[in-house]
Amino acid sequence: MDHAILIIVLLVVVALIFDFMNGFHDAANSIALMVSTRLLTPRAAVLWAAFFNFIAFLIFGTAVAKMVGSGIISKETIDNAVVFGALSGAIAWNLITWWFGIPSSSSHALVGVFVGDGVAKAGTGSIVAAGLIKTSAAIILSPLFGMLLALLLMVSVLWLIEKSSPYPAERRFNQLQFVSASFYSLGHGGNDAQKTMGIITALLFANGYQTNFEIQTWVILSCHAMMALGTLFGGWRIVRTMGMGITRIRPSGGFCAQTSGAIALSLATALGIPVSTTHTITGAIIGVGLSRRASAVRWGLASRIVWAWVLTIPCAGLMAAVAYHFGHTFL
Repeated sequence: MDHAILIIVLLVVVALIFDFMNGFHDAANSIALMVSTRLLTPRAAVLWAAFFNFIAFLIFGTAVAKMVGSGIISKETIDNAVVFGALSGAIAWNLITWWFGIPSSSSHALVGVFVGDGVAKAGTGSIVAAGLIKTSAAIILSPLFGMLLALLLMVSVLWLIEKSSPYPAERRFNQLQFVSASFYSLGHGGNDAQKTMGIITALLFANGYQTNFEIQTWVILSCHAMMALGTLFGGWRIVRTMGMGITRIRPSGGFCAQTSGAIALSLATALGIPVSTTHTITGAIIGVGLSRRASAVRWGLASRIVWAWVLTIPCAGLMAAVAYHFGHTFL
């Protein structure tokens, strides 16, 4: 095999490994509430989530992929070393945060690694300001939107079931969680799988294998398949944090959090904005806790998660910049 082709094949494989790790790392986003409310066993929950992660390509387009691949740094800046640096930084940060059980953001990490790579190669002029501002704003707004929507929905639900017997009411919401969990997993797969599609397409474009930025069918299918496979293996350390660490969740709360998160993700995906599924569902879980009282939220843990969010972009960007220089030397 030609040396140049071999490098491209290897980089595509690394991109798919990142996609697998994204599913593995973010499995908690889809399954934690189903597990903590005892709706499904852990194994059944990951099978359920993985299925909807995969079929999300039937519903959502590829606008997010195009934003990731060409909307943060200019297409002309991207080469093999930039892709290598981006993937290395994102994978390293995901591993670090998974090890410590911290639900961090792959979207945050991708923004950080592309900015770090772009600046390392071509300076700040490589950054697409409009795309970076749009993506950064969504990173901040998505958890706030999820939190407010979940708070409003949970308050409405509590008002509706105020005079009902607790057990039958919660049992009905346990059944409704099948719908909300499916909806959320579709949104998760629809937004997150596209991030890797954007990286692979940028790689193919940079090497002259396609002249436009359309996402090829094999890229779409392989990214959704790897995302689903990663979800099957589940990031169990983070499941404990998401499902039981932030606040106590009942089936009605699980339904409200998943529904709110799904709406936020679907809107962002339709608008072509890569957002953090982790941030969105975390914000929604906090909103459910706030519907009872502020003290129902474990703010110490929540603040630790926020610090991880704050550190993600600079840390991932720094690791990507170092990896870029390594890749530039050897690729």
